[in-house]
Amino acid sequence: MAELSHINEKGDAIMTDVSNKADTVREARASGKIYMNDECFSLVTEDKIKKGDVLGTARIAGIMGAKKTSELIPLCHILNITNVQIDIEADKNCITAICTVKTTGKTGVEMEALTGVSTALLTIYDMCKAVDKAMRIEDIHLLYKSGGKSGVWEV
Repeated sequence: MAELSHINEKGDAIMTDVSNKADTVREARASGKIYMNDECFSLVTEDKIKKGDVLGTARIAGIMGAKKTSELIPLCHILNITNVQIDIEADKNCITAICTVKTTGKTGVEMEALTGVSTALLTIYDMCKAVDKAMRIEDIHLLYKSGGKSGVWEV
């Protein structure tokens, strides 16, 4: 069984010391979905939501969320992110957000990719809740990571 790196021998939560790790190019990609009713989906995809450009705003929010991960998740390291990309796909009452994050550093960007996706989807919910309060955010998960000692991992 793998050791938990954020818990010390006394059981206290700690930030993992990565100072002895080598800098490597790291990338992570995460995905998530938001489901909505027909009316809401049409308004979003036709850019007719009264609050403005939902998908464009969600892209910007996802980028901002990825950049703020260390402020939101207590034991995450502050990273020098070199790229964040939010891709959005709309199909059959479902919008999928995919966040890809890159850096060169001592620790990975999986949490940044997951936070970026979550923030993008929450932004869609916030901008559309007047039309559909029953929207569901689901299936947020890591798709891919590379870099570091563990190398490439993919779903």
